[in-house]
Amino acid sequence: MNAETQTPAWRRQRERGSPVLLRTMAWLALRCGRVAVYPLVHLIAAYFFLFAPGMRRHMRVFLQRALGREPTAADRYRLILWFAISVLDRLLLLAGRQDQLQVSLEGEELISEVAGSGGGALLFGAHMGSFEVMRTLCDRQPGLAIAMAMYEENARKINAIMAAARLRDPPEIIALGHLDAMLKVRQRLDEGALVGVLADRTLGDEASLRVNFLGATARLPLGPMRAAALLRRRVLFMLGLYRGGGRYHIVFAPLADFTHVSSAERAAAIETAVTRYASLLERYCRSDPYNWFNFFDFWAEPTRTADPTCS
Repeated sequence: MNAETQTPAWRRQRERGSPVLLRTMAWLALRCGRVAVYPLVHLIAAYFFLFAPGMRRHMRVFLQRALGREPTAADRYRLILWFAISVLDRLLLLAGRQDQLQVSLEGEELISEVAGSGGGALLFGAHMGSFEVMRTLCDRQPGLAIAMAMYEENARKINAIMAAARLRDPPEIIALGHLDAMLKVRQRLDEGALVGVLADRTLGDEASLRVNFLGATARLPLGPMRAAALLRRRVLFMLGLYRGGGRYHIVFAPLADFTHVSSAERAAAIETAVTRYASLLERYCRSDPYNWFNFFDFWAEPTRTADPTCS
């Protein structure tokens, strides 16, 4: 008897990208500046625009919903281009070259409050814009520690980028899926750190909540918010939005506070928090649509496949 597991679209999608290309981009950007790499970035964007029909199809659906109109070819190309630029800037940020970027901040008082309390907080972001731009906060808030908790697939991608940039000061990454992952997250929170989580993708086989997102039903994972509730932590919404040129805008907003939520209230509080997360994410998808980097059918139900480990 075969059991069935659900596999989300993003995990079935073939991985693209080249370590050699990443190293080339890193080498050029660190020695010649980000503008010198733009011809290569446009070449990469043009390649995916021309030869990735599945990506183009999913981008078109998203942009139709976010823009409220039929996207032009320029809209679709701009989305790919901004993703390529965000990868380039990720290399610079991971290498400590924030000087090449201009970063504005909305909601800095929330971070100051969390830093002053010493209790740490969870930052819930998405595959939208750049999480690495958070590293610029350390310049504004001396002593602030930031860690990133992510699925194995994303951890491998970040590790490949870090290897390309040959970092001296790599970011702290907590790989989820291991038995001690939550213990590490709790420890860093107890030490007053901010721990970031990208909370917009499901693994496919975990609990999720159906929410209205850009006019249709999508599934968002419950796991990250459940973990926050079990840890009794404060949760902030966070995005690092690319605004063109070398400009980024970091947004923080209150999302949930589970520090005093009882076990009887927990389920309802989690559902309310995930729904608010969807609402905030939708707001910025409409205001900054070219930052959306989920290049798959975000609204699709996961397909069921036989699990060979069960019989």
